[in-house]
Amino acid sequence: MIVAGIGLRPGTEEPAIRACLDLALNRLSLGPADLGCLATVSSRAAEPGLAALAARLRLPLVGLPDEALAGMDAGCATRSTRVVALYGVGSVAEAAALAAAGAGAELILPRIALGRVTCALARGRTRSETP
Repeated sequence: MIVAGIGLRPGTEEPAIRACLDLALNRLSLGPADLGCLATVSSRAAEPGLAALAARLRLPLVGLPDEALAGMDAGCATRSTRVVALYGVGSVAEAAALAAAGAGAELILPRIALGRVTCALARGRTRSETP
C-alpha cells in the first residue's frame, strides 16, 4: 500500500493540495488510484480542503496524533525547524506517510513542497513481505 502524507497550513484549499499531491505522484509515475489513503497530523485532518480532496478521490483520510508522528522522526529524510518546533518531527508529511503505512514502511518520495502544502509518499509492506 502506498500512503500520501500531507502537511498543510490551515485554510489551504483543495486545488492547492491536489496540485502538490499530483506533483508527488507524477515524480514516481503514479496516480491517485495507486494510493491506499491520505494521512496527516490529527489537528489538520478536519481541514475542509483536505477532507474534500479525500472525498473526491474516495480515499480514507487518516489523522495521526503528534505522538505517532514523533515515533517516525528517525525515518524522516528532511527537516523543517518550524515543524520540529510545532510537532517534534522533521516533516509532518514524511512522518504521517510512514506512520500510516505501518511497521516496516519505507519512504519512497521525501517531502516536496508546493506553496502551503507538503507531500511525501511511503510504501507499506504487503502481507507476503511480512517476516
